Amino acid sequence: MIETLGRYKILSIIGQGAMGVVYKAVDPMIDRTVAIKTVNLNLSRDEIEEFEARFQQEIKAAGRLNHPNIVTIYDVGRNENMAYMAMEFLDGKELKDILADSEQLPIVATIVDWIAQIAQGLGFAHDNDIIHRDVKPSNIMVVRGGYAKITDFGIARMPSSAVKTMTGLILGSPRYMSPEQVIGRALDHRTDIFSLGVVLYESLTGTPPFDGDNVNAIMYATVNAQPPAPSSTNTTIPAMLDLVVAKALAKTVDERYQTMSEFASDLNEVKRILLTQQPGATMVATKTPTTSKAVSLEALGLYQKKNETVDEAKPLKIAKAFDSFDATIKLAAMTNQTAEFNQYISDTKKMQAYKGAVTGPLASQAASTDSRNSPVSKSTLATTPTEMPYIAPALSRPDNTATEKTATSFSPEQGSSENNTVMHLAVVLTLAILALALAIYLLAR
Repeated sequence: MIETLGRYKILSIIGQGAMGVVYKAVDPMIDRTVAIKTVNLNLSRDEIEEFEARFQQEIKAAGRLNHPNIVTIYDVGRNENMAYMAMEFLDGKELKDILADSEQLPIVATIVDWIAQIAQGLGFAHDNDIIHRDVKPSNIMVVRGGYAKITDFGIARMPSSAVKTMTGLILGSPRYMSPEQVIGRALDHRTDIFSLGVVLYESLTGTPPFDGDNVNAIMYATVNAQPPAPSSTNTTIPAMLDLVVAKALAKTVDERYQTMSEFASDLNEVKRILLTQQPGATMVATKTPTTSKAVSLEALGLYQKKNETVDEAKPLKIAKAFDSFDATIKLAAMTNQTAEFNQYISDTKKMQAYKGAVTGPLASQAASTDSRNSPVSKSTLATTPTEMPYIAPALSRPDNTATEKTATSFSPEQGSSENNTVMHLAVVLTLAILALALAIYLLAR
């Protein structure tokens, strides 16, 4: 352990983290005990730049805040191996350790008092355009006299902040992140309200409201899960405190407390009622927020923007000149009604192939009948003999047979065949008209 750092005399190590060590030290010039937080500079160039930028940001964020519930910054410095920050020495314990070490949770009124104090401190930071973004039990210190202080503004966001969020990097602790922080949306001060609500829930029940086996499971729960009311675990919790917790943990920011001042005011009112057992002023939290629809992880962040309107699709209209087999097929495809028109399309194809197989006077009469009743084009769709088993023999007849029949005179058998053809045409045209009427009816709906 080092003996001195700048003008400060090191007394002991308080804690150690990824960025550096926190020492207990004394300032010999004024004989004041301080905590010195360091950032190790024996890292890669990129890591040094990132950690030092966050360190400087914490100095600027906390240094401009003078509030009894926010840790006070006294001094900053740097040597060859590390940068350091001298701050108020807090003689107490982290809320995380209090919750872990206690066989029994602190009484409800005490917890409510601590969280109300932190809400007041964060409210002061918000008034100065600083968002903490990492509110959690390990960043809350409870010191002598029952005072609670918020610490560690290392990833705080300020309007002039030079520290940017790197792609793929999660800033904050997953269990205490707000839904909008999980999704990756732009954050405002209400993200701290949600995180403090998570701390309140865990302090009251001993378990976090959103948990899972891995980070993805925790993040999914944060966005979708509705935790049970704290009173279901701790029977000493009044119903009005359930409402306060539910409002702080609202998934949408508009249903959440809009300011830390509102949150702190309700908590103080709950504390007063717990201590005096007397009803008091009207509270902000009066009902449980609505339950939102579950969202998959793949869909996170793909919400419709606020005030964004979506034009409704206009219904299709049929032109008065609509009378075509081609158009019927296209219309069936566009309206996903091909199954309803299968029989009509099949019969029409067979009729077209039949006309192609007929020769002589019968062919000319069928053509003239078709031109009077239907504008179907021969080139609409090609049809193979396998699709019309009863036409295939006619299509496979030798050319000399067709020539002989053309040269002979019209016979009664040919007249009978012609009558059958006309009947086929009438049936097909009737089916076509019925199919067209069905299409118009379905589109009109």
